[in-house]
Amino acid sequence: MSQKKIFLVLVAITTVSFLLHHGGHLSWTMEAFRLGCSSMRFSFSSDGGSPRHKHTSVVFLKTHKTASTTVQNILFRFAERNNLTVALPVTACDHQFCYPRLFSSHFVHPHTTPPDIITNHLRFSRSEVHRLMPNDTVYITILREPGAMFESLFSYYNQYCQSFKRVPNGSLEAFLDEPWSYYRPEEKDAMYARNTLTFDLGGDKDRPSADTKMYAKRFAAEVERTFSLVMIAEYFDESLVLLRRLLSWDLEDVLYVKLNMRTASSKSSLSNELRAKIRSWNAIDAVLYDHFNASLWRQLNTIGLACVAREVQLLRRARDQLVRSCFGGRLPQLRSAAQITNKDLRPWQPSSKVAIVGYDLPANISNKSSGLPQEMCLKLIMPEVQYTRLLLRSESLRYRNRFPLRSSQQTLKRSGLRREISVLSSTQRPSGALGRTTRGTLRFTQQPIN
Repeated sequence: MSQKKIFLVLVAITTVSFLLHHGGHLSWTMEAFRLGCSSMRFSFSSDGGSPRHKHTSVVFLKTHKTASTTVQNILFRFAERNNLTVALPVTACDHQFCYPRLFSSHFVHPHTTPPDIITNHLRFSRSEVHRLMPNDTVYITILREPGAMFESLFSYYNQYCQSFKRVPNGSLEAFLDEPWSYYRPEEKDAMYARNTLTFDLGGDKDRPSADTKMYAKRFAAEVERTFSLVMIAEYFDESLVLLRRLLSWDLEDVLYVKLNMRTASSKSSLSNELRAKIRSWNAIDAVLYDHFNASLWRQLNTIGLACVAREVQLLRRARDQLVRSCFGGRLPQLRSAAQITNKDLRPWQPSSKVAIVGYDLPANISNKSSGLPQEMCLKLIMPEVQYTRLLLRSESLRYRNRFPLRSSQQTLKRSGLRREISVLSSTQRPSGALGRTTRGTLRFTQQPIN
């Protein structure tokens, strides 16, 4: 039996029953944290005495179609609970940092600086991010198996990416049979059609084939030097175990519900042949995924698979209890956007061919009956764009109250930046989110990390 199968068996048979509920808030005892694993410290020191300080300087590189929206929601909620500042884009960039342009600190709204956390979509530039963040910042990102990720990209951006739009009948098989018949490297939205992970990380998505293998290995090493943790979407809960330990957070800090999901009917099954073609076409992404999937399992082995399995089980039980508290004692039902009555909870729909589902809070659930603040439950299921706008309003209000004169001066500076960006743009659209605008996609020049 393989190591991963043994691990999954351990997860299935592990039982944990130390969850306590006090005064409408989740509370965890030290006995629940130990479970026979000395390294299961949560936010306490190894001797069980003084509390460990939670790490609050975090950059999460939000990659595309990798469950990254769920991680972003975890970080948004953590920031609000701990009164932290999240860097948010200037309004000219919409809800992401002028992607696909290489990130610049000028894309950050001045009311959201200096930041503690960066988590909205951007194309990574280490030097520019480093200008904003302290030296002890922890860098994190997430990858997904190339086959599943590319199928999702092809489905999601089929009506926006020109490389996908020109394929007859929107056929993934046709594209993979002759990708160079449809793909144009410098075309608008081309980053969704090849090596998207590499592009998001600041790399060269179109490396010459003769140099692809060596470049991919060098680039993986570069990413590893920068990022303390590379999560893997297929092992999301196991990745959260590493994330929680890395940041010395509590279990309740990493509870979540899955966001930005497609319906089953919007997904295509992949044969082994198609998966092989996808890996070949996205060869750099494939090397990155294999490298960091192996790295993830080395880290899990260091902790001990039995201990990780216990913590995963505790995480899932705590998550289910939180969700049931928000949804009247039962797990939530996925709903289409048309079925969701609260507009702040409606996920953006990329096209009529792809259905993105979300959640709606029960109308008859009150703070008293659920035992949790309704606002907490609302933000647990709030889509990315609505949450970003909500944070920007609250952070701007806080900033104006603290610096009333500085705020008026920065309004003038932002108007200048808006004009500068508009000169470079023609039809910018948010990637996979509500509120597509008529501002066009920004023209850009690739600036890869070599």
